[in-house]
Amino acid sequence: MALELLLVLSPAIIALILIFRFKSSSRTDGKSTKLPPGNLGWPLIGETISFMQPHSSASLGAFMAEHIAKYGRIFRTNLLGKATIVSADPEFNRFILQSEGRLFENSCPTSIKEIMGPWSMLALAGDAHKEMRSIAVNFMSNVKLRTFFLPDIEKQALEVLHSWEDRSTFSAQEEGKKFAFNLMVKHLMSLDPGMPETEQLRLEYHAFMKGMASIPLNLPGTAYRKALQSRAIILKIMGQKLEERIQKVNDKCEGLEEDDLLASVSRNTNLSKEQILDLILSMLFAGHETSSAAIALAIYFLESCPKAVQQLKEEHEEIARLKKERGETGLNWDDYKQMKFTHCVINETLRLGNIVKFLHRKAITDVQFKGYHIPCGWEVVPIISAAHLDPSIYDDPQRYNPWRWLQAISANLTKNSNVMSFSGGPRLCPGAELAKLEIAVFLHHLVRRYQWEVAEHDYPVSFPFLGFPKGLRIKVRLLQ
Repeated sequence: MALELLLVLSPAIIALILIFRFKSSSRTDGKSTKLPPGNLGWPLIGETISFMQPHSSASLGAFMAEHIAKYGRIFRTNLLGKATIVSADPEFNRFILQSEGRLFENSCPTSIKEIMGPWSMLALAGDAHKEMRSIAVNFMSNVKLRTFFLPDIEKQALEVLHSWEDRSTFSAQEEGKKFAFNLMVKHLMSLDPGMPETEQLRLEYHAFMKGMASIPLNLPGTAYRKALQSRAIILKIMGQKLEERIQKVNDKCEGLEEDDLLASVSRNTNLSKEQILDLILSMLFAGHETSSAAIALAIYFLESCPKAVQQLKEEHEEIARLKKERGETGLNWDDYKQMKFTHCVINETLRLGNIVKFLHRKAITDVQFKGYHIPCGWEVVPIISAAHLDPSIYDDPQRYNPWRWLQAISANLTKNSNVMSFSGGPRLCPGAELAKLEIAVFLHHLVRRYQWEVAEHDYPVSFPFLGFPKGLRIKVRLLQ
């Protein structure tokens, strides 16, 4: 009887504890500021389920729309059992990203840390993150993009595109993933398409990604458990490649590949094996997900904008014509920089597609902003897609309009504080330029070789990771 009474009263007790905690947190110790308005939601889970509901990536979703209408662009809630400030205020979001390490720090959910690893760039903060990020920045520097990456990006793009048969129908999302995956494993570990290790990695990575957006229940049969198992297999394959590199370094072998990341970190860092493997996995994740999603988004948006496709085609045909006159083969960095309208398309695709909807941060000191008090230790979730869809920033923001970027691109104004597709501040994605280069090269050959149409209705959805529910199936026709 006592046990039954305890079970009945437990939810009420937990709710009272949470309410007391939030009310206690609302006190500002004499400060004139106050917590943002908000709703705590259910005990423990708060409003997590509503917040994570899938919705069109070209919108903020019902949860955000309702809360902004009720509380304003900065409000408080309870996500994953933690007191959280959610911000759809572009100014506050820029402030959060630029204050990394001073007022806020990365606060990756525990489940993501377990799947990606404790030394993943997604999980690290402070000096440890700076060290890992510097390795990634050096590996994807402009010099290496020009010399090592660009020729192989074109090679991998052509291999994928040449496999498309005239009038065939297939998933554009999966083709984009194939292209980005092949490129990343090549430059991270010198693995080529078709190699047994490459194909095994591809299969395990697919299961791994399913677990990234799953409920973190480590029980038999769950996507989360399968993701952890796939992680172990992926690390085993990567570990074998790492051991080969270390052995070659120790033996001072001639011809050791210098242009893959495993070789570089084996020679030039004092990282442990665990640190190296988590770094490689996090770079595979970052390099694969952003580029593949952006390519699928570009195909999706362009299909409904024939005028943009035609202007793209004219731009790339002119580049190809001039190269033929000069007797050149293969794209080079100058060609890439001449793709003015292509960069407009890329910017607009990233803006409206919103590959990453939000980020996880935590206040490491009390913060005051616009009359609100953000207590030390509270979670902070900047909705970075909010700036992209703000009508006070972009005219008719729901419309796909690459020409809105033409003036800025023509003037070589590459920085826009309202574009947060690759995060910002000290945690700006080191692979941002690589992703844009991949998209540009892929589009160069796509528009010159094919026409396409969406074979069945589909649209990009935030899960919170972006994807197309039906895989974005398209039908292609080979141009004469």
